[in-house]
Amino acid sequence: MEVILKNDVENLGFADDLVTVKNGYARNFLIPQGHAILATSSAKKVLAETLKQRAYKEQKLVDEAKKLAEKANSLEIKLTAKTGEGDKLFGSISNADLAEALEKEGVSLEKKYITVAGGLIKRTGQYEAALRFHRNVITNLSFNVIAEAK
Repeated sequence: MEVILKNDVENLGFADDLVTVKNGYARNFLIPQGHAILATSSAKKVLAETLKQRAYKEQKLVDEAKKLAEKANSLEIKLTAKTGEGDKLFGSISNADLAEALEKEGVSLEKKYITVAGGLIKRTGQYEAALRFHRNVITNLSFNVIAEAK
């Protein structure tokens, strides 16, 4: 079944994408939750017109996202955390902590658009995270997790 996504859906597509999914997934989840609409011929025409009008605005958003990505790449992020024996952390560092650190540096990005390699961080050291500023602008950020001074 073909549907047009109204929102970004993880592992499926972005808003205004035309995707093919199984009938049950569309009828029981995507459409009732408001994430998609049925891709009828008239809906496809409306989508084409909308995309045509949005192309200029989209380019402006991509340019802004690229500027933010360049700014993020120039940053040196150091997250401090309490440590126990060796280099183990009390608790963990997540994408929310990284989003907060980026916010302090002037780069605003929601935590759901940050993917830390390996998930939660439980040790000190150097780590990588993928930052998605736009569907076409994804950058990698290196950051350090260091022990808090005792």
